[in-house]
Amino acid sequence: MNARVAAILILLLAVLGGGALLYHQQGQTQRPAEAGALGQTLLKGLKAAEVSAIQIREPGSTLTLERRGERWVVAERDGFPADLDRVRDFVLKALELKIGQTEPIGDKDRARLNLDASGTLVEFKDAKGASLARFIAGKKFFKREPENPDQAAGDGRFVLLSEDPGRVVVVSNALAQATAKSADWVSRSGLAVEKVQSLEYRPAGGDGWKIERPGDNADWMLAGAKAHEKLEITKANAAAYSLASLDLADVAPRDLKPEDSGLDQPAVLAATTFDGLSYTVHVGKLAGEQYYVAVSVAGEPKTEGKDAEERGRKLAERLARERSLAGHVLLVAKNRLDDVLKPRAELLARPQENKK
Repeated sequence: MNARVAAILILLLAVLGGGALLYHQQGQTQRPAEAGALGQTLLKGLKAAEVSAIQIREPGSTLTLERRGERWVVAERDGFPADLDRVRDFVLKALELKIGQTEPIGDKDRARLNLDASGTLVEFKDAKGASLARFIAGKKFFKREPENPDQAAGDGRFVLLSEDPGRVVVVSNALAQATAKSADWVSRSGLAVEKVQSLEYRPAGGDGWKIERPGDNADWMLAGAKAHEKLEITKANAAAYSLASLDLADVAPRDLKPEDSGLDQPAVLAATTFDGLSYTVHVGKLAGEQYYVAVSVAGEPKTEGKDAEERGRKLAERLARERSLAGHVLLVAKNRLDDVLKPRAELLARPQENKK
């Protein structure tokens, strides 16, 4: 090989090598930017310790959760306690959101996927009200289209970050808790009345009744019972037990008028306990399958017996929560009160049929 041929070969190798390098660089440049984002954290920089408020906005409805000391409350329900476990779970799941898929998106697709004003805006704020992170949660994502998408749980959710409105992200969490419905956030703990001594039902119209007993383990007696009337003990027990586990379904807005809730002319449940407490429960209208209810607690607890100190401590904790319910209009499921909102006649034992 002479010098001239060798020079030509070297030149060809240089050209081919440069072309290969250029092709490699162009390939790297043309790779979709989305590929590098897959698996990354969605809400970068968000820290649970810095979150002091969560605002969730849906069309026609807004719900704000605020941290007050060790508690979380629902601002739109006059500071009613929120379910701490649900708040904590929502924040942790938000921190764990990962980018599963991402694509460019235009106005038409944003509207189709509810990633515009028709979607659910979720915003995390710090103690000064500054935004830490915000995104729109749109329609649920399905790997396979179900028969009823509205009722199906979903395999994930279409999400749009506020700082990147031109790109849709799919996350593997359907974010079912991202809702502005107060019923999904308020603490459900209601009354837990123990050791009932007397219980009276005074309906707004109709026949009321009162049952009482001399001791915690004694049988119930019907006040004013006639000679032929006999109280059905199991029904009396069921009525009294209704107040032992009176959980809440929701809390009504502060501006609800008494005439709309029926609490301007309520039925009244009045209970006294062997611990020295008095409970009054006003029951208003039915809203679907829930009653509007207002409660109050009076008296100072007195506990006796060998476990009096421990019971007294637990009772004081429970009373603090129960007394905080006063001033709010609560919603209680109808089936929670069915056993106590009975006419007097339904508490009586049926007369046995004469044997032929």
